[in-house]
Formats: sequence, structure tokens, C-alpha cells
Amino acid sequence: MTIFVTEIHSYMKTLTLKLPDSVDEREFKMQLAAYLFEKGILSSGQAAEIAGMTKREFIEGVGKYGVSIFGETLEDINKILYG
Repeated sequence: MTIFVTEIHSYMKTLTLKLPDSVDEREFKMQLAAYLFEKGILSSGQAAEIAGMTKREFIEGVGKYGVSIFGETLEDINKILYG
């Protein structure tokens, strides 16, 4: 399987990856987008473009990957709640 992340806007680069057919393309794109969003490399809109979904879909789904849209980690939230 070859995944093409195409240039959507002039601020985006093109990247081509060859992955085994056993890799789920949609899942891979979402994991990559979630990671780059969590690290602050991409905005939620940019990450949504990489994942091939709307910004709303990305924001609603990124929590399944342990990523907060608010920038806090689970550890941060536990500190806030439990001191």
C-alpha cells in the first residue's frame, strides 16, 4: 500500500509512504495526525487534513488516541483534579 499525503495548501508538503497492505490507511493517517497535533507541530485543522476528515471529525475522534484538544495530558488533568 502506498499512502499519499498530498499538498492541500501551499503551507503543506507532499509525503509518500509505502506501507504493508495489512496497515489500515485511515487508522495510520489518524495516528500520525494525532501525534503531530499532540506535539504542537500541526493545528487541529492541519491534522484533520492529514487524516482526511473534517476538523470537527478530528476533534471528536482524537481523544481515542489519548490526545486532549485542550493541550493537557492525562497527568495534568489528574493533578488539577486530585492535587
